[in-house]
Amino acid sequence: MDRATVASPRGGDRSGVPGRLVASLAITQTVGYGVLYYAFSALLGPMSRELGISTATAAGALTTAVLVTGLMSVPVGRWLDARGGHALMTTGALVGAAAVVAWSQVQTVAQLYVVFAVIGAASAMVLYEPAFAVVVAVTAPASRARALLGITLVAGFASSIFIPLTGYLLEATTWRRTLLILAAGYAVLAIPLHALALRRTGPRHRVHPASSRPRVAVLRDTGFWLLAAGFVLHSAALATIAVHLVLYLISLGHPPAVAATLAGLLGLLSVTGRIITSLSSRWLPMATIAAIVLVVQGAAISLLPFTGSHLAGAIVCLVLFGLGFGVASIATPAILLDRYGSHGYATTAGTLARPVIIAKACAPLGSALLAGAAGYRPVILAVAAACITAGLLIAATAAPKHP
Repeated sequence: MDRATVASPRGGDRSGVPGRLVASLAITQTVGYGVLYYAFSALLGPMSRELGISTATAAGALTTAVLVTGLMSVPVGRWLDARGGHALMTTGALVGAAAVVAWSQVQTVAQLYVVFAVIGAASAMVLYEPAFAVVVAVTAPASRARALLGITLVAGFASSIFIPLTGYLLEATTWRRTLLILAAGYAVLAIPLHALALRRTGPRHRVHPASSRPRVAVLRDTGFWLLAAGFVLHSAALATIAVHLVLYLISLGHPPAVAATLAGLLGLLSVTGRIITSLSSRWLPMATIAAIVLVVQGAAISLLPFTGSHLAGAIVCLVLFGLGFGVASIATPAILLDRYGSHGYATTAGTLARPVIIAKACAPLGSALLAGAAGYRPVILAVAAACITAGLLIAATAAPKHP
């Protein structure tokens, strides 16, 4: 593992976690995911009705945003390796806030999709991937796991905070004014925090933007493709469950309120899973931990079609599945750093993120088509198979740490 001296955001050398930076990113990630991603689910109904479009058409805008985020992940990674995250993330926060304001003014489907393409671009500049790259650049190797855990623990509550908050705002005003309030809140928090806390957070190993050597070396590694396949399958599985779980639980006979409550367990349990994963890394390689968690997830969700009609059975399945819901956010940077080191980390992470994010965008639609043709049971069993296969693929990448 890299033992180079770590530059503090405030200048000088630092051997631990830059606390102000971690606290700032924890806040901006929570608000960023809440406003740029999770608020959409609460706004979908009233927005669709006023625009006179189907919910499927409106939901396609969010898919567009996620696809743009995935497509931008590699160029964003190269920028981060070459110049750091200060200008990029500050600009991304400005763009994100402006895009949410523009969202509040859309009148047509075309305008909606253009706005969400911009939101997708902003998301690529401000969410987990660039935030993690900044942390890797300025945090001592021994303290990176703690820094990343601190950020993801707080950000793990984004959905629990912002979906209800958006609902409360909708009860008090229109969906357009709700968006203006959310945009103002995001701008007030994210722009100054990125501008101030990310100063002097440039990369320790500068990579020229035209240089592709780190990425070429990674692409020649069979283990990278195993990791990519594993995380693509897992991302597709999680996206499918996130979108379709409530409908499936209702189809099993649970009342809508109970189904929504059970689905809400996943977000809360993901925080617990991240803590367990981080603590376990003291004794096992992260690739091994991730593999075990994913296989357990697959086994648990595979039982849902057979035990999920009973409340206790559904709870057990979803608790075990939910513990792995946020593991990828902790495991991915740790595995990449163990395998490839910190040189060119952002480009490597962006290269992996592109297919993973695209799978996240496309899987719910494919699952909907399968459910329409064959029902939800094959969808859930496919999710189980994807998780177990992902675990086995990631387990196959276990290798000595980067010297």
